[in-house]
Amino acid sequence: MAVQLLRSFGLCLLMLAIGGPFFSTQAQAHGGLALAEDMCRLTIGPYNMHFTGYQPDETRNKEFCEDIPKTGRTVVVLDYMEDALRPLTTEVRIIKDTGSEQDLEAITILHLPPKVYPSGSVNFEYDFAQPGKFVGMVTVGDTKELVSRFPFSVGETKMWLPPTYFLIAFAGVAVLAVIFFAMRGRNKASGSSVS
Repeated sequence: MAVQLLRSFGLCLLMLAIGGPFFSTQAQAHGGLALAEDMCRLTIGPYNMHFTGYQPDETRNKEFCEDIPKTGRTVVVLDYMEDALRPLTTEVRIIKDTGSEQDLEAITILHLPPKVYPSGSVNFEYDFAQPGKFVGMVTVGDTKELVSRFPFSVGETKMWLPPTYFLIAFAGVAVLAVIFFAMRGRNKASGSSVS
């Protein structure tokens, strides 16, 4: 009986180990924005930028990667990850997410015109007065072919999900509980059939 229990437990651990990649801690975010290796990376064609957002009045120096937790003054910093970006122009635009980009100027709330940033860092500040959904657009180069779009929300609460290791631990405890109660039920059934 104990051997069967150990085999079942071992099988469950094996399944969790195999399933580990499906519970990866690397999270794919919206559009061209992804969280990788504890760093928020914006992909624009073959190039990458490190994206960091702050709300100094609300959360001091706590960084966010995609959705902006609250309304208010927000500082965004884009750092080039490749030196090849330094001689190219970079344009940044924040628009209201209306589902259409027909009249881009009408829905634009922030626009940094194309400019070369030889320092390799683009930063800007905007005061989001109202919660809502927006789209960030970063365009690199004069041809306007390399564009990254990433939708994000401001001040909208989201359901909190625990880190991956909590989910795996919970699954392990659940499997052990199922095995325990199955064994307990089997022992009761065999005990009652004996009498």
